[in-house]
Amino acid sequence: MINFLKQLLDLIYKKRCYFCLKSKENTIMCSKCYKKINFLQPKKFQTLDNVPVYCASLYADEVKKMIRGIKYHNQKELAFFQAKLMYDYWKKLTVSQENFVIVPVPLFKEREVKRKYNHMQLVAEEFAKLTGYSVNSDLIFRIKDTKPQYKLTKKQREKNLKDAFKCQKENYHDEKLLLIDDILTTGSTMSEMIKTFRKSKIEDLTIFVTSCSEYNLH
Repeated sequence: MINFLKQLLDLIYKKRCYFCLKSKENTIMCSKCYKKINFLQPKKFQTLDNVPVYCASLYADEVKKMIRGIKYHNQKELAFFQAKLMYDYWKKLTVSQENFVIVPVPLFKEREVKRKYNHMQLVAEEFAKLTGYSVNSDLIFRIKDTKPQYKLTKKQREKNLKDAFKCQKENYHDEKLLLIDDILTTGSTMSEMIKTFRKSKIEDLTIFVTSCSEYNLH
């Protein structure tokens, strides 16, 4: 009954594309806007602390609006399209043939309560449906309420994130871990997560991000 009413409301009040504002396809992201996304070459993007990093796109245009929409404007339905973007890139990689457990970057608990969701948890769940991987959100936790990273220099980011995470080793069962995040800038967040995992003797790590900033191309 609830689904029927939702479908009826969708027909009456057609969804507009969050990007072009047109309602022709009755979806939050129309196919025309999705096709505008520029994917990076399907290969390893870089190595961070000896961990391979893969990146699907640049943090610009539709991708930037998508990430900001989920993260700051409660556009949770966009999590599917962010996961689809990642999956459409991921399936072109040889490494995609391996089996992983997805680990989304955690939010500090109070911040997650205030926002009412962890955007990367939503993306991880959608990505898991597409890949068949499982998600482990009980392995690493953010125990420090860090400042927003975008205003900080690389050194300030590293200081800000120092000892920000805690690993619950008992929730690890020798799987390959795929650490996912929305954007890679200086790599400080992922570096601190890698350090935290290594303290617990967890080494089988791969990083996959939706996007990277122009900073990473220089």
